[in-house]
Amino acid sequence: MEQLATYRSQNTRASQETFEKGYLILQKNGHKNMGDDGWDFLEQLTLAAIDVGRTDVADRCLQLLSDKFPESARVECLTGIRIEAVDSLETALKYYDDLLSTDSAREGIWKRKISVLRRMGKVDKAANELVEFLDTYYVDVEAWLELADIYATCNQYDQSLQALSQVLILAPQNPFYALQFAETAYTSGDIPLAIKVFLVVVNMTHGDESETLAESTPLGVTVRAWYGVKLCARRLRQDPRLSTSSSSQTTAPRNVELLDELATERLRVAYSSSGKKGQLAQGRDEVFAWVAHS
Repeated sequence: MEQLATYRSQNTRASQETFEKGYLILQKNGHKNMGDDGWDFLEQLTLAAIDVGRTDVADRCLQLLSDKFPESARVECLTGIRIEAVDSLETALKYYDDLLSTDSAREGIWKRKISVLRRMGKVDKAANELVEFLDTYYVDVEAWLELADIYATCNQYDQSLQALSQVLILAPQNPFYALQFAETAYTSGDIPLAIKVFLVVVNMTHGDESETLAESTPLGVTVRAWYGVKLCARRLRQDPRLSTSSSSQTTAPRNVELLDELATERLRVAYSSSGKKGQLAQGRDEVFAWVAHS
C-alpha cells in the first residue's frame, strides 16, 4: 500500500506493478480500510487496469466510484478514458460532447475532448478548442504547453512562441520551460532571441551561487543550454545577417566570439567530469570534436 501511495504522490503510473499489487488489495476489499485514500486508490487502479487491458477490473473500480460519487466529474473523466481504450475515438468524442453540452465548465472533460481531437488528426479543431479553453482557464500551464506543441508540430513557430511566452509568465522559475522556449526560437530562425534565452537558462541553473562560473561543472539542463549557446553563437558567426533578422526585434549580443569560446569551455568541462557525475562523459570524444570544429 505504501508503494502505491508513493506512486500517487509522485504522479507515477507504473501500471503493471500498480495493477498487480492493487488487484490483490481489491480482491480482499482492502480499499475499505484506507479511509478517504481508498477512493484515490480506486482511481489509480482504474487507470492501471485500463493500461494493462483488464477492463473488467477497471469496470469494477468505476462502479464502486460511481456508487460513492454518482455525478463526479473525475469519475466521468475516468469513464471517458475507459471508452477511449475500448471503443472508437468517435464514441469517446460523442461522450465528451454530451457531457459538455450539459455543463461546459467541466475542465477535465474538456481537456480529454481536446486530446481525442488531436489523436483523430483534427489538429485545427483541437487548437481552436484549446484557445477557447484557455480563455476560461488562463492559468493552466499544461494547456499552454499543449497549444505550443500543436503549433510547433504544424511548423507555426511564432504562434508556438506566443503560447510558450504565457507559460513563462505563469511559471517563470522553471528552467525547462525557458529551455523549450529557447529551442523553439532557434528552430524558428530567431537566433538572437534563442541565444538570449539559452543564457537565461544557464543563469537559472548555475547552481551554487557561491561558486563562480569557472568553478562549477555544468550538469543536466545547463549542459543542454550551453549546447544552445554554442549552436547560436556558431550560426551568428557564420552568418552575421542573422544578427539583424530577428522577428522579435531582439538585439544580438556584441561579444559572440567570447560566448562561443565560453560555451566551448563549459561543454569541455561538462564532458571531462569523472566518477558519479561522469555519466556526462559518455561521447566525450565526439563532443570535443564537434566543439572544436568552429
